[in-house]
Amino acid sequence: MTLHPHWYLPTSGDGRDIVGWVHSRTVVDDPREAGRPPSIDYLRTVALAAEDLRFESVLTPVGTWCEDPWVMTAALSQATRRLAFIVALRPDAASPTLVAQMAATFQRMSAGRLHLNVVVGSDEEEQHRFGDWVTHDGRYERAGEFMRVLRGAWEGGAGVTLDGTHYRVAGATVAEPPRPRPLLFQGGASDAALTTAAQHADVFLCWGEPPAAVAERIARVRELAASRPIEFGIRLHVIARPSAEEAWAEATRLLESVDPHAIEVAQEKFRRSTSVGQARMSALHGGRTDSLLVSPNLWAGFGLVRRHAGTALVGSYDEVADRLAEYHDLGITHAILSGQPHLEEAYQVGEGVLPQLRKRGLLPTY
Repeated sequence: MTLHPHWYLPTSGDGRDIVGWVHSRTVVDDPREAGRPPSIDYLRTVALAAEDLRFESVLTPVGTWCEDPWVMTAALSQATRRLAFIVALRPDAASPTLVAQMAATFQRMSAGRLHLNVVVGSDEEEQHRFGDWVTHDGRYERAGEFMRVLRGAWEGGAGVTLDGTHYRVAGATVAEPPRPRPLLFQGGASDAALTTAAQHADVFLCWGEPPAAVAERIARVRELAASRPIEFGIRLHVIARPSAEEAWAEATRLLESVDPHAIEVAQEKFRRSTSVGQARMSALHGGRTDSLLVSPNLWAGFGLVRRHAGTALVGSYDEVADRLAEYHDLGITHAILSGQPHLEEAYQVGEGVLPQLRKRGLLPTY
C-alpha cells in the first residue's frame, strides 16, 4: 500500500531551534524576536513549497498559541491548487453539526482538499482555558459521539439523531454532503483513545515511538476495530541531510541551543499532564540529554522542551527513507513530517527523502 507523505504548517511561528515560536510558553525566554511569525505570507510560502515538493497535505494545529486553523487554511486553499489540509479541531469548541457544515463548505470551496484531525485534548490547562472541564476518558467518549454526528450529518437527507451523554441532536444534516468525505484522523495512547479511534476514526495517528511500540499500538487498534477498516499514521520531526554526519551535526546544534533550565520547566509541565501519550514521549528520555537516541535514527531531543510529538528521524536521506519504510512495513500508510525551520526542511525531505521512497515503490512515480 502507498505511503502518503504530509507536511506541517507552523501556524504558531517558525524558527531555527527546537522550540521556535510554537512552544514558547514552555520555556524561560520568549524566542519570538528571533523567530518567524506565522504571517499569511510566510505560511503561504511553506504551503506552496509543500505542494511543489509533492506532499499530499499539511497538518494545521489547533490551540491557544496557533492561528485559527479554519481561517488560515481556508485562505491558503485559494493560494494552492493540489495541496490538501488536515485541519485540527477540538470537539469541545464547536457543535458537530456546525463542523459538518463548515467541512462541507470547505470541500466545495477547495475542490475536495479537506481532512480533519480530531484533537481530544491532553493539556488540562489548555482544556480549562477553553472552558472544558470534562475528564480524560470523558473527552474520548465525547469525541466518539462527535464523530458519529459528523458522519451522520455528512450523509445528508434526514440526517442523524443522537441522544448521547455529551451531544443531543435531532436531524443533524448538511445541505449538500461533502465530496469526497474528509478523512478523520485521531491519535492518543490511552485505552480510551484506542477504543474511540477503532470505532470512529479513518486514520489512527501514533507519535514517533520505536517500531516495536508502534507495532504493538497498531495491533491493539486492529483488534479493537475487528472488521472495521482503519489506516495508521505516524507523526515525526525529521532532520535529513545528504550524509548522516551532516544530519547529526544539525541535531547537536539544536540540542546545544536549548537552555538547561528550559528543559526543567518543560519537563515539570509535562509531568502534570494527564496524557498517556505525553508520558510515553517523556519516558523515552526522562529529561536527560545523554540518552536521546531511542532507536536507530530515532532521536528524542525535540521532546526535551516540546510537548506532543517529541522525536525526530535523524540521518542521511537513505537512512530516513529506510526508517519510514520500516514503519510502513508495520502498517503505517500516512507520515506527517515536520522540521525546523519548516520551509528549508521541507526541501531537505522533499528533494532528498521522498525520491528515495519513490525508488522503493512506496510513493507514486508521477
